[in-house]
Amino acid sequence: MKQALKLLFCAVGLQISYLTWGVLQERVMTRTYGTTETDLGEKFKDSQFLVFMNRILALTVAGVYCAFTKQPRHGAPMYKYSFASLSNILSSWCQYEALKYISFPTQVLAKASKVIPVMLMGKIVSRKSYEYWEYFTAVLISVGVSMFLLFSETNKHPSKVTTFSGLIILTGYIAFDSFTSNWQDNLFKYKMSSVQMMFGVNLFSCLFTVGSLLEQGAFFESVKFMSRHSEFTFHALLLSVCSACGQLFIFYTISQFGAAVFTIIMTLRQAIAILLSCFIYGHTITLFGGLGVVIVFLALFLRVYARSRMKKRMKKTAFSQTPVQKV
Repeated sequence: MKQALKLLFCAVGLQISYLTWGVLQERVMTRTYGTTETDLGEKFKDSQFLVFMNRILALTVAGVYCAFTKQPRHGAPMYKYSFASLSNILSSWCQYEALKYISFPTQVLAKASKVIPVMLMGKIVSRKSYEYWEYFTAVLISVGVSMFLLFSETNKHPSKVTTFSGLIILTGYIAFDSFTSNWQDNLFKYKMSSVQMMFGVNLFSCLFTVGSLLEQGAFFESVKFMSRHSEFTFHALLLSVCSACGQLFIFYTISQFGAAVFTIIMTLRQAIAILLSCFIYGHTITLFGGLGVVIVFLALFLRVYARSRMKKRMKKTAFSQTPVQKV
């Protein structure tokens, strides 16, 4: 029961943080600011600056928390944070940039199928081994969410046409994001807290992004854009708050349940986002879309059931191998 409540806490926290973040992300990258009857407005183009804002706030939150709480010492070399940091920056950049080239449903569909890439990356990075039922349920989840997204009439007029460039960027996002979660999962072997992980990763992220922005001359251009549009400033700050809160939940979830469980929660977020859209805006769900939802929850039930059976079997094996002391 304690583990179930902890998992529920992680799932709800991730859903609230990233559902809000997703709505703001699409608003910032696809709509104009300063639109009036005589002015068409202008779009914000530098997604790297948004990544920097997200990371600087997350670094501040983690630094303040570490300064006022007694964190356990850990022996992780600082340079190892840079790998997760770089892949995290690249995945975030790809996610923002992909919205310029592909439709929103296509991006959501790609995110929904991340369970399998994360498990494959886990075998490469962390040398993990998975049971056959984990692969089977991962495939079922991806198939179910894909059916729901493909056959549900949630977006009759997509804003952009899918292009080859967008698919390449989306592939990069999936690869970098899968590496990030598995590398962080591997770093937790040093017995650090989730906030220490957050501080280390975001420290390098800030250094990487601010260096790149200054080298390109994009930092001051983005600041000027903020000064011209107060609405963008509010959206960017709220986006950063959601990202910082989401990171806290990400690191805590990965440390407690691993990268694959975290990806399942984030995969379900995509379906929940579209379910909310259907409820609020009256979109219809087709028969195949509803069947996809059933398949997802069936796969989750099978996963939980198989995991509990395996834990019981391991406990019985450990108990039977325990030597009995003679009096």
